[in-house]
Amino acid sequence: MIDDTRSLRDLRADYLAGSTTSMPIAGMIAWGLLGIAALRLPPATIGTLALYIMGLIMPLAIGLDRLRGRNFFAGGATNPLVKLFLISVVGIAVTVPVVIIGAKGASDPTIVVLGMAILAGVIWIPYGWAAGDPVGMRHAVARAIGCYLAFAYAPDAYRATAICAVVVVAYVYSLTFMKRPSSALVPAA
Repeated sequence: MIDDTRSLRDLRADYLAGSTTSMPIAGMIAWGLLGIAALRLPPATIGTLALYIMGLIMPLAIGLDRLRGRNFFAGGATNPLVKLFLISVVGIAVTVPVVIIGAKGASDPTIVVLGMAILAGVIWIPYGWAAGDPVGMRHAVARAIGCYLAFAYAPDAYRATAICAVVVVAYVYSLTFMKRPSSALVPAA
């Protein structure tokens, strides 16, 4: 049951206490590996692999949290902000076919990498709002602009790797500047 009697401030504090840095770490790993693979594999293969990135990040993040003794989004059953974040993941996922359809007529399969890099970055908007953290919007917008620039200006052979590098840099920025839960709010392990 969702508790709708708490203030937005309390909900945000709970959201931050339950969320961890595992999502950006998982994203950085997944996109970093894709960028490295793009140096060796054909663009069509990299485009196909980019479609699986969003499906890989969440389970990897949950696994990272378990290794660190954390519960991914603890308290999420009662916090509507956690539900907003998770519903946003679904909302973004249902737009993936647009990338596939758009790539069908394109001569460059790297368009799939571009589309997935931008779509996967959109999740930072609801994350940032739920956390009360401007880093979320900055990450999403800078990542999208950087990916468009990488697609437009990187040499063909390095285009997918350049897009992945932009995504990794966006994650480094977010890991460095995103809000962390107050130690008073984090339950003892």
